[in-house]
Formats: sequence, C-alpha cells, structure tokens
Amino acid sequence: MLEFAPTGGLPRAAEARLAEAVGLAASIGVMIVHSAIHPLRQRRPSTLLGEGQVEMVRQALQEQGATLVIVDAALTPVQQRNLEREWGAKVIDRTGLILEIFGERARTREGTLQVELAHLEYQRTRLVRSWTHLERQRGGFGFLGGPGESQIEIDRRLIGERIIKLKRELEQVRRTRGLHRKARERVPFPVIALVGYTNAGKSTLFNALTGAAVYAQDQLFATLDPTMRQITLPSGRHAILSDTVGFISDLPTQLIEAFRATLEEVAAADIILHVRDVAHPDSTAQRNDVNSVLDEMTEGPDAALDQGWRGRCIEVLNKADLLGGPEAIASRAAGAVAVSALTGEGLDVLRDALDARLAESMLTERFDLPSEDGSRLAWLYRHGEVLERVDGEDRIQLTVRISPANRARYELLS
Repeated sequence: MLEFAPTGGLPRAAEARLAEAVGLAASIGVMIVHSAIHPLRQRRPSTLLGEGQVEMVRQALQEQGATLVIVDAALTPVQQRNLEREWGAKVIDRTGLILEIFGERARTREGTLQVELAHLEYQRTRLVRSWTHLERQRGGFGFLGGPGESQIEIDRRLIGERIIKLKRELEQVRRTRGLHRKARERVPFPVIALVGYTNAGKSTLFNALTGAAVYAQDQLFATLDPTMRQITLPSGRHAILSDTVGFISDLPTQLIEAFRATLEEVAAADIILHVRDVAHPDSTAQRNDVNSVLDEMTEGPDAALDQGWRGRCIEVLNKADLLGGPEAIASRAAGAVAVSALTGEGLDVLRDALDARLAESMLTERFDLPSEDGSRLAWLYRHGEVLERVDGEDRIQLTVRISPANRARYELLS
C-alpha cells in the first residue's frame, strides 16, 4: 500500500490518508503486509514517482513476497503499465480499488449496473497493446484477479456496445425508481436523508432510530444502496428515514453517476442529516469533502440539489462516546447535535431536533367537519398533528399542524 504526500503539504495528514486507504483495501479482504508514504516533489509522467522510490518498492515486494500494489493516487494507463513491469506485480490505483469495493457491495439492480458501467468506462482507457484482456476474479470487476482464472478478451468495440446496453438498462431502472418515488409522495411523509463520510456511523444511527437491522460494520462503504424505513417522532409525526452511501475524498469521476440513487434521495429530502465521526482526527476535512460534493450537486443546468440545501441540514456529531459522551463535546456542537449511535446517548435530543425542524415548515390550520365525516377526520389524524379538537352537536372543529403539501391534498379529498 503506497500513499503519496506532495512536499507542499496536504489539507489532511498523509498518515490519515494512508490509514483510510488501508481500510479500503482491508474491507474487501486484501491483507496488507507493507505500507509506506512517499513524498512527491513532482509527478513523473512515466511512473509517477522517482527511480529511487520505484527501487524501494521493488525491494519491499521481494522481501514480503507480495503480488499486488495499491497506489493511493490516480494513475494514468502508462504509469500503471510501467509500474507493473518494474515491480513484476499487479498494480491498481485509488479508482480501481474503490470500483472493486463497489463491485462487491452493490446489491440493487441499479447499483450493479452502474458499477459495471463505471468499471467499463475506466477500463476502456487501459486497453493498451500490452494489456488487451482482463482477468475475471471473485465477485468484483477484474482488478485483483490473478493468473489461472478465466480470461475475457475485451476490445474497445465490445466495451462500447456493452456501455450502450448498460445505459439503456439503467434508464429503465431509473424510470421505475421514479415511479416508486411518486408512489411514496401519495403517502406523503417527510423524508430525512442521512449523508456523511464513509464509516461515519450512518447505518448504525439508522438502525438506532428505526429499530431496523441494516448491515452496519466498522468498514468503509458498508452501505451502497439507499435503504428507507418509517420512524415515529416524539410528537407522533411519522417520517421516512433514508440511509445512503458514504462519501469519500477524491471520489473517482467514473463513480459520480453511481451515486445517482443516493443523490436523488438527498435532493428530495425535507431534512438532511450530515453524520460526522467527531472522534476521527480528520473529521473537519471529511465534513468539507461531503459539503463539496453536495455543493457540486447544485451546479449546472441539470443540478440535482437546490442552492438552499444547507438551510435544511442538521449536523450530527456521532461517536461522541469515544470522547466522553455528548456533554463532553458540547462546545463543538454549536448548531449541531452530539450523539452516540452505538450507546444511544443523545438520540432523544436528535429526535426532538428533527421534530422541531419539521414543525418549522408546517402550517397551523383550522378544519370544520361534519361529525359523520369519519374518513376526512381519520385522514387529518394520519397526515397531520392534531393540536386541539372541539366536538359539537353535529360538527367537529380541529386545529391541525400540517405540511403545505398535505394541506393541498386535503382539498382534493372528496
């Protein structure tokens, strides 16, 4: 495992970047026998790093008997090919590693299609004369497989045809998901989306708030496909909580589209919960990485997110138990909520904050109903918060806190 540190300095420590890269590799079962940080004075077009550094890595490979080198940087096809020749080992870069993880973790139809598409677009640039085949390997998409396994000869024409087919299939899947979203809108509960850096504890928090059993492990990218569950807040108001894929710094461009399902859920959310690992040494840098991705979603004619997304965002400082509990980090929590999803500390405060934020956008309306109109009465109880009820001889008067969307739907009831 190689981490590169420009001599001009990084916005986050090279040691932390190396630890993250080791975690990425370990999350798919790669055993790391050697890791190193190499300062870069300049990026060499042929091999990225200098001759002396190439030799140091070669010696480490010989001593450890390793057959795979993971470079935590973006390699050009030429650099990747030259390093494989120099070291006599398979070399993958950060993009290849993340694609491999996505290939193993994606479960939904859209997720698997999108990851395969990203893989093919990435691999198309690496079809050079010395490497006109890929080696299919266990469960992923061909970066880590070794000799002796079945080989699939792929040229640019076949890749192009497959890419066209995948894009057609993806469009159909997205249309289906759009129909599902419209169906949810007909049962219009507010949506709360969890976002955050990978391994910040989003799935653990999701499970703690919903009582679900979504896969949650101390590993990077444990969740890839959006998961949704209904929750009940202290006021009795119902909401839908959406768990999404974790963000990461230097996300490969080929995988931006693979985040489409997650980004669409975030864009449609009434509240965005930005979950941070407050105990991580690079917590601030991770927050900035997530915010940068969300800001990019607001740009261009096809912007997926509105410019005012920060106004409906609540920061959740998770893993507070590692720093003495929520009270111990109260000074850091200005405008944020400190919790421990693992122990449950601070979750009541978070639920109250969600209730209060949703209430800010609600309307307080009075309704006058005939006593026999049980259907509309029940509808208001299901879709609003009844603050006051006065029963007369033949009329019922209700004071209800209700969302603007539900207020408009009530008018359509017959």
